[in-house]
Amino acid sequence: MKSIKDVMTTDVSFCNSDDTVVEAAKKMKQIDAGAIPVCSSDRKLLGMVTDRDIVVRCVAEGKGESTKLQDVMSDHLISASADTSVQEASKLMAKHQIRRLPVVDRGELVGIVALGDLALEDKSNEAAGRALENISEHHHNEIH
Repeated sequence: MKSIKDVMTTDVSFCNSDDTVVEAAKKMKQIDAGAIPVCSSDRKLLGMVTDRDIVVRCVAEGKGESTKLQDVMSDHLISASADTSVQEASKLMAKHQIRRLPVVDRGELVGIVALGDLALEDKSNEAAGRALENISEHHHNEIH
């Protein structure tokens, strides 16, 4: 059975907790992603920030563009180790309604796996499809 180390991205862009929301938004635009990990200078994973976090926790609350990521990031982290199976990662992402899963080794960010990465694996297509369906259904229900 394949593990996520076989499908994860290892060249991961990240922000520091003292970066501003504008810096994070620019980096997300540059890498064409809606989420980015937040790490310490030694790559210890501290949180994740999404475009939605910036909108809901910063813009909607009238905070300025100099707001630090530590004030808007999600620090309740769901992560996996590089040895986690592709199927287990799919289940974890579906259960927690997440599209990107940070991969850590002793707290240090070593990669990230996206739902699309898992969908490329034949054995996880069904699990990844269910994960996407659950995530999409959850987000669709939030809109109404």
